[in-house]
Amino acid sequence: MTDRTYVYNYMVMEPSGDIRSKFRLNATFAALADPTRRALLARLAKGEASVTDLSEPFGMSQPAISKHLKVLERAGLISRGRDAQRRPRRLEAQPLRVATEWLENYRKYWEGNFRRLDALLQELQTLEPKKKRTKAKRSHMHR
Repeated sequence: MTDRTYVYNYMVMEPSGDIRSKFRLNATFAALADPTRRALLARLAKGEASVTDLSEPFGMSQPAISKHLKVLERAGLISRGRDAQRRPRRLEAQPLRVATEWLENYRKYWEGNFRRLDALLQELQTLEPKKKRTKAKRSHMHR
């Protein structure tokens, strides 16, 4: 019998909180990338629903909807309840809150850029009438 040495990459095997949150954020955006899954979330925002209820407006089979629901469930965006024979799905808002907070940083960045651009455009607009007046004076003087 030989000795086996196992090397574990703890970053993969046991992700830290920061890495784990990045994986969840990636899973959230991957799940939101599909329009059908976004529509399912919009429907679940109105209240819990069964797979049958969720599949009706899409004209998709229940297995096809179930695949989308599994993606949403793995991302933590929905959960499955138990109500007698039914297993209704419900929206879980926490991953959406985390994604919104992440996006908020970029919104602030772009708003700052737009404010600077607005200021530059205003400055250019105030300089433009001065240039026109100067040109008008020059052309009037050369006549």
